[in-house]
Amino acid sequence: MGAEPISISDRGVRGAVPNPTFSFEEPPAAAWRVAGVSLDVRGPVLMGILNLTPDSFSDGGRHQDLSAALARAETMVSEGADILDVGGESTRPGAAPVDPTTQRQRIIPFIREAARRWPIPISVDTRSAEVADSALDAGARIVNDVSALSFDPRMAATMADRDAGLILMHMRGTPATMADRTHYRDVATEVASELGERLEHAQAVGIDPHRIAVDPGLGFAKTAGQTLRLVGSVGSLLRLGRPIVFGPSRKRFIGHVLGTATDLRLEGTIAACVLAYAQGARVFRVHDVGPVRRALLVTQATHAAAGPADEARP
Repeated sequence: MGAEPISISDRGVRGAVPNPTFSFEEPPAAAWRVAGVSLDVRGPVLMGILNLTPDSFSDGGRHQDLSAALARAETMVSEGADILDVGGESTRPGAAPVDPTTQRQRIIPFIREAARRWPIPISVDTRSAEVADSALDAGARIVNDVSALSFDPRMAATMADRDAGLILMHMRGTPATMADRTHYRDVATEVASELGERLEHAQAVGIDPHRIAVDPGLGFAKTAGQTLRLVGSVGSLLRLGRPIVFGPSRKRFIGHVLGTATDLRLEGTIAACVLAYAQGARVFRVHDVGPVRRALLVTQATHAAAGPADEARP
């Protein structure tokens, strides 16, 4: 039978929410290989979000100017970002595709300059093989594909031919149709299974699994209640054996619980990240790098201190 439904209202959540694990699960991999660089994913890795779009749900229109985008990136790097994730196409619910030419015009100047300024890897958030290829040529080292290689039939071959890192995210349908694809009997089990199929596909076309990370796709083809269940069960992805990328930042499910606007969801974002860290997630895709990083460093320290019981006191 399916899990008991969760009811979301302006006053919060009612119903049975699974208790998340606080036993501090170990990550499934110690390193993630991205374009010849091995990222240590035993501790928290912060991935700063930079949307160079007019219509993204949180920061759309704020960083379209190159100087504004670089200033925002500078702030995130100074706050401890380990990766910059840049996108030229909104994937908010209902969003229409953006053609590759427009995407490239939005992101390539930034990638070139950012790769020159900072040594950290740049990730390109795109479903387009053409955009991915251009971004990698410009200096990006990771491709973050929200379709998990299913949108553009050329993406798998493109990634097999490059040495870049790859994020496979779970989503059903497309941003324009995913709201109608939210039927699950057990959301955590099915997300892990469907991501496992995409991981097998990636390996079958020649992509080294050590270059791959997986993302449960919070809010993508999932209701607010299903997303909350997935936050509490993200450890189910550990069986895939790859680093888990976790992106709750300012998302709608937090607004459903808190009744707050997008810019007032930091506390909810931090809470979700801490819960996910305890379950083995290590790569956190967020807008607010500094506050999330500080919270996760405390979480990591607690993890390190959670060893054998102290010796008997005198």
